[in-house]
Amino acid sequence: MKQRFVFIALAALSVASMLAVGWNNFGFHRSRQVGDKVDSLHSVYVYYNGSVANVSGRNTAPDGYNLGLKYQCVEFVKRYYYQHLKHKMPDSYGHAKDFFDSKIADGGYSKRRDLKQYSNPSVSKPAVSDLIVYKGTLYNEYGHVSIVSQVFDNEIEIIQQNPGPMASSRERIPLTKTADGKYQIDHSLIVGWLRK
Repeated sequence: MKQRFVFIALAALSVASMLAVGWNNFGFHRSRQVGDKVDSLHSVYVYYNGSVANVSGRNTAPDGYNLGLKYQCVEFVKRYYYQHLKHKMPDSYGHAKDFFDSKIADGGYSKRRDLKQYSNPSVSKPAVSDLIVYKGTLYNEYGHVSIVSQVFDNEIEIIQQNPGPMASSRERIPLTKTADGKYQIDHSLIVGWLRK
């Protein structure tokens, strides 16, 4: 009986929290429409996606280059690389987790993306404009990607599109040095980063 009461109390608290916080933080932004600008880095916009699974068609550049599905995380990082860094990846397809190739050594070259690849941890410190790659999970088998927007001594800031209903377009993540002098982004899902 006591366990049932605890379960009911927790369920009621969850519903009350959702109502108190508002649906906006759960992916139901009444004031936003899919495609609304929510942030930017170097004049490249992050767009609101409504919910993680939402797809609003494919976005292509004026020259036909595939930028990805609107407004998924991959679409933002590829649009950022295309618009800000004038970079087109030889292979313009793939899920977020596919941007990192575990067969490439730290600091090696990714022919598929035409970028240098660094493992987490790496001998190279993350830099602004690096493309961060997250592995897939039970709840998100496709992984995630973001862009480094700022680098500090002990943390990095990333900017991301379609981070999920509870997350912001910006996030700070601790950055440490391992015993052997490598830079490690302290996030269990980050496998590495790519750089032009």
